[in-house]
Order: sequence, then structure tokens, then C-alpha cells
Amino acid sequence: MTPLAWPCPLPHDGASDEYALAFDRGRALRVLVVPALFDEANRLRRFCAEVMRRLDRGGIDAFLPDFPGTNESLRDLRDQDAETWHAAMNAAAAHFGATHVLALRGGCLFTPAGLPSWHYAPVKGANILRSMLRARILASREAGREESREVLTEMAHRDGITLAGYPLGPALFRDLETLALDPAVPVIAQEQVGGSGLWLRAEPDEDAAQADALAALLIEAMRA
Repeated sequence: MTPLAWPCPLPHDGASDEYALAFDRGRALRVLVVPALFDEANRLRRFCAEVMRRLDRGGIDAFLPDFPGTNESLRDLRDQDAETWHAAMNAAAAHFGATHVLALRGGCLFTPAGLPSWHYAPVKGANILRSMLRARILASREAGREESREVLTEMAHRDGITLAGYPLGPALFRDLETLALDPAVPVIAQEQVGGSGLWLRAEPDEDAAQADALAALLIEAMRA
């Protein structure tokens, strides 16, 4: 596995270098892995790497790009919105010559169009925001401050908001509230992988049996 740079389009013109973890041996089957969002991306990153490792052993190249403003990206998360993230994943798919796409959790909202794809345990953006707002309210309460979802949402719409350490601009917050999942994309449910979702654990973790199961499902589907 190696980190590779790829040209990610900027909103008005030009491109910036973003990074992707990659198993690239120039093979015919090439899957773009669209990561989960925010803290779930951290909790699932090792899992993604282990699934990619198994795909590599199965003769399939795999690429895990960063969303602009996240992970190793030098761009400001506050400047991102749905359009820039859609453009980023489309650009990554084109640059790496992806033949298939696996998107995880909230990353399913940004699946590149026109390629055979699978959604692993997809979740709506509104549900992600609801969970992050709830966590902030609870943390504030423990610190002796009272905050309400209504006031926080109004602030987010107007000025943006920091949730779970992630500074979201108003555009991205509003976009996540309304983005819809594509019902035409086949869903891989957690029950097909086994066990509980790793995004539910308190710390980043891995599960070899789950990685085996998800990679096996993908290999079978891609070679069908």
C-alpha cells in the first residue's frame, strides 16, 4: 500500500494535490473506496485498508482518496460543500481509472456516477448531523453549558459550526441536511458482513472477519 497524489479540482479553476492510499498494480479491475465522513472515517480507516489489502490479494486494485479538507488534505474544511466533494470523488475515479466504486456510510452521498457501485451501511447526511449535534449538546451539558439543537442549527446555517472537532461551513451543513442517497445503488448491509459496525466503537478498530466478508462480497460481485 502506498500514498499517491491525485489532482483534485478547485471550486473556480485549477487543481490541488490530494492523497489516496492505493494498491495499484495496473490491473483491469480497479475500485474506488469512498470513505465515511468525519469521525466515522477515522474509525473505519483501518477497516478500509484491510479490505483493500484483501482486494489486492484477489487481483483487484483499490484506491482510498481523501475528501478535500479532511485527513491529509491542506484545504480548509469550512470551504467545502457538496459540489466540491462530488467533484473530488468524480475526479479521483477518473484519475485512477476506477471500474467500480465502494462507498461507506456517509460517503455514499458522494458516489461517482456512471460506475458499478455498492453502498456499505449507507446513512443520510441529516442523521450524521443529528448524531454530531447530540454529542455536542451532551458535551456542553457536562461542562455546565446548555445548548439546544434549534439554536445550534440556526448558528450552523448562518455562520457554520464545529461538531466533534470538525469546523463545518454553512454550505456543507445545509447540503448534508438535504442530500439523498441513490436508491438504485445496491446496498451491502451490516448483517451481510457480520458483527456490529466498527463505526459504533469508541476507538478506531478492525475486524478481520468483517474485512474478509466484505472483500469476498466485492470480489464475487466484480468478477460476476
